[in-house]
Amino acid sequence: MTDTGVVIIGSGFSGLGMAIRLRQEGRDDFVILEKADDLGGTWRDNTYPGCACDIRSHMYSFSFAQNPDWSRSFSGQPEIWAYLRRVADTYDLRRSIRFGVEATGARWDEAAQRWHVETASGAEFSGRFLVDGSGALHIPNIPKLPGAENFAGTAFHSARWDHDYPLEGKRVAVVGTGASAVQFVPEIAPRVARLDVYQRTPPWVLPRPGGEIPEWAKRLFRRAPLARNAYRAALYWLNESFALGFNGHPELLRAGEWLGRRHIERSIADPELRRKVTPDYRLGCKRVLGSNTYYPALTRDNVHLYTDGIREVTAHGIVGGDGVERAADAIVYGTGFHVTDAFESLRVRGRNGRDLAEQWRAEGIQTHLGVTVSGFPNLFLLLGPNTGLGHNSVVFMIESQIRYAAEAMRLAGERGATAVEVKEPVQRRFNAEIQRRLARGVWSTGGCTSWYLDSHGVNRTIWPGFTWRYWLRTRHVDPGEYEFTTAPRRAAVA
Repeated sequence: MTDTGVVIIGSGFSGLGMAIRLRQEGRDDFVILEKADDLGGTWRDNTYPGCACDIRSHMYSFSFAQNPDWSRSFSGQPEIWAYLRRVADTYDLRRSIRFGVEATGARWDEAAQRWHVETASGAEFSGRFLVDGSGALHIPNIPKLPGAENFAGTAFHSARWDHDYPLEGKRVAVVGTGASAVQFVPEIAPRVARLDVYQRTPPWVLPRPGGEIPEWAKRLFRRAPLARNAYRAALYWLNESFALGFNGHPELLRAGEWLGRRHIERSIADPELRRKVTPDYRLGCKRVLGSNTYYPALTRDNVHLYTDGIREVTAHGIVGGDGVERAADAIVYGTGFHVTDAFESLRVRGRNGRDLAEQWRAEGIQTHLGVTVSGFPNLFLLLGPNTGLGHNSVVFMIESQIRYAAEAMRLAGERGATAVEVKEPVQRRFNAEIQRRLARGVWSTGGCTSWYLDSHGVNRTIWPGFTWRYWLRTRHVDPGEYEFTTAPRRAAVA
């Protein structure tokens, strides 16, 4: 068994950010468990053609490790992944990462007041604190289509892109029209013989401003950090303005909806295709996407959009809802991720063997600030429930959370406590407040069903409101909201 102070799971933005914060505070007693052979999380795994961020690069990066040399306003996956690897090297994190070590579960040892983390290889790690930075976008969602197992061609999810399979000249079926499909469809359309796109619900796709960042701007950002900070601040407040419309003021979204419809009119001449791609729900109810190339790709002679569902998959293609079988050499699933399920993917057992996944399935997902959970001392979630965003950079949220978690650890040390745990009434009040606010938001009232919602139709994903309010709430830990344990508790009597 490897003993340390803090066990961090995952080496994406969350895990790396937590490690950097600990090192900045003079702590070196941590280990990062990474299941893959390199760091990067989502930006390591998603290598599909056209993969890019939908938040501007200068905002989608750490405030303490800004990059003046972004090549584009919205950077592609290779550049973001390179940024993360460079940050890890700058802060000398690789020596603290255990690559190829997949965490499969964790249990709280009441007697020792420590977490024991189990791994797929059988190795065990022990830490006073456990930080789950595995995120929500790492379990591909592949729909259970009738007959899919009989398909004789090649099939893969966009997050597991098969780069060894040549698409040139092939007949390709794309299932799904979400964020990844909107990016890769324009990239592969010119290469394939035929591209059949199966859409369930049309997304809102707005024109994407910006392109390559000019050299003069890069030089300015390198030489004048104040200018770079000012630009970043401007981006932040521009993004933040969308929160007004998303949270109870839908009339403010009309301009964005007009822009989206105008984008369709300018890109597509065929009235029937226009009808198929025009959403019938409010902007923001589902994730808002940006692309200048998606709609033009749908107008290509070799691209066909189908909106009547999928009846079954056969050995040689897909039978649509209209009963017509269309041949396919390959099927690409652009169907997103199991988001709410990802919160439960790691088996975590807290006090008295309480299973977190079972508790959340029975009672609903509940946390305090998306970071701590009653009954699970010394556990910190990064980008946990109800801290995702539909309008701004999640890296901003991550920085708020790693600061909060680090302060909680520091408070425990200052008080000589072996454990820190949020009080259950505090957690209950927070979740009641969150759900009350979410009920007024566009995700609940906008007329759609999205991956923001769990199987019960409850939004367990989005932070309702301004991110600066979240920053204020997590700026300091309120000791009155937590119990600090200085001695092991007795196990409850069954």
